[in-house]
Amino acid sequence: MEHDQLFSVTDQIVLVSGGSRGIGRALAEGFAVRGAHVVICGREQSSIEQTAREISKGQHPVQAVVCDVAKPDDVAALVDRTLKAFGRIDTLVNVAGVNKRMRVENYTLEEFDWILDINLRGAFHLSQLVGRQMIERRAGNIINIDSLNTYAPLKGVTPYAISKAGISMMTRGMATEWGPHGVRVNAIAPGFFPTDLSRKLWAQDKMRSWGEGTTPLARLGELPDLVGAAVFLASPAARFVTGQVLRVDGGVSAGIAWPIDL
Repeated sequence: MEHDQLFSVTDQIVLVSGGSRGIGRALAEGFAVRGAHVVICGREQSSIEQTAREISKGQHPVQAVVCDVAKPDDVAALVDRTLKAFGRIDTLVNVAGVNKRMRVENYTLEEFDWILDINLRGAFHLSQLVGRQMIERRAGNIINIDSLNTYAPLKGVTPYAISKAGISMMTRGMATEWGPHGVRVNAIAPGFFPTDLSRKLWAQDKMRSWGEGTTPLARLGELPDLVGAAVFLASPAARFVTGQVLRVDGGVSAGIAWPIDL
């Protein structure tokens, strides 16, 4: 029997923003080891190049490009460089994101703009530029990183939650407009995942205990848990899936956990 290509991403051209660490790094590596040509971008040259070296374990070396998605010229240069190198982009994964925890009344407008410019405007602009060539080719796939906050916003991260609510609507809007051109747009919404940005928080016994108790699968997420969802959405297996948010959260969004014994 021939090898089943249903979940194959071999030889896809995959561009991952925010690929130097955390979720972006895990997804980039997940595509790379499955034979995709992967391009990652991030704001710091040393970290993005180091990550590219470390995750180049597949048959194609991972390419690193310095890009701040909040800067339109950087985004245009990133897309142009990728298209010149490979001729197309099959899958775009919008991961780049920032957060700052504080009470909502204490954010400055500069802090609000910083979060929204990277998390939402940057993803929108990158999707626009990549989407145009996908529309022209009548093929392509975009995967956005949504958040548990679009199910229920957590206290202390309101601008972040606002940005991710925008990502949810962007996902649906682009899917609606671009579907007739053969372009699919979906999102993955992680639950409680310790990453480089949140590891110290989840290392606290109080937080870990609460997170595990709130999650029906009774544990926090691990970054490899997200790879299967991304590979599925990028593969032929998801060819009739668009405009959806796939919640990889261990069941947190399935219901409300309350402290009673049954």
